[in-house]
Amino acid sequence: MKKVALLAFTFLVFGSLSLAGAKTITGVVSDSHCGAKHATASEGAAHCVEHCVSGGASYVVVSNGKVYQVDAQDKFKGLGGKSVSVTGTVKGNSITVTDVAEKTS
Repeated sequence: MKKVALLAFTFLVFGSLSLAGAKTITGVVSDSHCGAKHATASEGAAHCVEHCVSGGASYVVVSNGKVYQVDAQDKFKGLGGKSVSVTGTVKGNSITVTDVAEKTS
């Protein structure tokens, strides 16, 4: 019985540690060239961001005036200039992305 309780406790501790690292950031997808210039979602921003990314810039997320670098560039394709929720591990100004969802409202 003690082994089962210890095993269950171990899973709970490590499971909660892995969830503690995940965070959701809401912001607008911009590019590394323009950065915080596209802090508000718009059609103009969408066109500019996608143009800059096709020219070699990378996607970034702007939230509350802070620019976050994101690692999963393929997950942001077509979301330039749009409002999104990004889930992942935040470390400084970088996000290791696990999920991206466009906000509809």
